[in-house]
Amino acid sequence: MSPLTIEEKTRYHRQLIVPGIGESGQEMLKKASVLVVGAGGLGSPVLMYLAAAGVGRIGIVDSDEVNTGNLQRQVLYVTDDITRPKAEAASVRLRQINPHITAIPFQVRFTDENADRLMAEFDIVVDCCDNYSTRYVLSDATFRAGKPMVYGAVSEFMGQATVLNFRGGPSYRDLYPEEMHLTSADKSAPPGVIGPLPGIIGALQACEVIKIITGAGEVLSGRLLQVDALNLRTDIISL
Repeated sequence: MSPLTIEEKTRYHRQLIVPGIGESGQEMLKKASVLVVGAGGLGSPVLMYLAAAGVGRIGIVDSDEVNTGNLQRQVLYVTDDITRPKAEAASVRLRQINPHITAIPFQVRFTDENADRLMAEFDIVVDCCDNYSTRYVLSDATFRAGKPMVYGAVSEFMGQATVLNFRGGPSYRDLYPEEMHLTSADKSAPPGVIGPLPGIIGALQACEVIKIITGAGEVLSGRLLQVDALNLRTDIISL
């Protein structure tokens, strides 16, 4: 395991002194590789916090370009990024946040055909999708590969997060059988969402990734966290 440099120890000092992390945990983060599928509202905080935390290799899968309507919630981007491919713009920004990490852009849609290839060199996959069809593909691919899938979803003022496929825990199909979405999947525009909500859920997803890598705390597997930002209420549902 690659030891931390003096500059890295300075950069991560506040994280290094957290019980359950320490230098050994930080070295695990440095060695880890995480694939983030979707670089939009959820992907923005996930990517930023993983880069800042020192996750060594971060893959970014997104086939879209930045547009003006993204900027209300996709805080990874600025106005000058409009028309740039999201994966490319995100990878540049992550290296600006932390030059010690590697950010790898994949300007493609995540599909059955490329799923195994995209995931091959990554330990953990983070679900930041905005459509059901991609999420089911991602669920099946991570289940086959035996890799944890850190799930997040947002709509209006409501958000959810959990960890799937973790040490025999539930999968996305256990949570939402595909039949529930067959009539409505991807047939209408994505729902509205209040800007800070993806930040809340995305930060929780990033925290779960850090816990999986370092072994700190109790991973949110077998439990679904729901956040109602309109009424400031949170619930945890056993799966």
